[in-house]
Amino acid sequence: MSTDASFIAHVAEQAGFGPLLTHRKMFGEYALYLHGKVVGFACDNQLFLKPTPAGAAVLGQPVEGFPYPGAKPHWLIDATLDDPPLLHRLLACTADALPAPKPKAAKTAKQSKATQPR
Repeated sequence: MSTDASFIAHVAEQAGFGPLLTHRKMFGEYALYLHGKVVGFACDNQLFLKPTPAGAAVLGQPVEGFPYPGAKPHWLIDATLDDPPLLHRLLACTADALPAPKPKAAKTAKQSKATQPR
């Protein structure tokens, strides 16, 4: 089962970040970005958040789950979806605790030629 666009819209509305919270569709599921950082995943119409000590301080006793087969454990965010201020705080502190994304390396001429079809 893949995640519905309406679920993503609901998460975005509840979180209250407006255009700062973005998403990207991946294999029928979604990665959620806040300030350019992947903070979690929406899989099977469930929200999974990257675990951080700051997030644990907000959640207390997080419930672990796996967003997809082979994934590292994430926190399953269920009841928090019905508490917009808590969800907002949780996503904000998670984004703050995560490192900035690494800049993508510029393609060199050699790399560009290697990826062109022959």
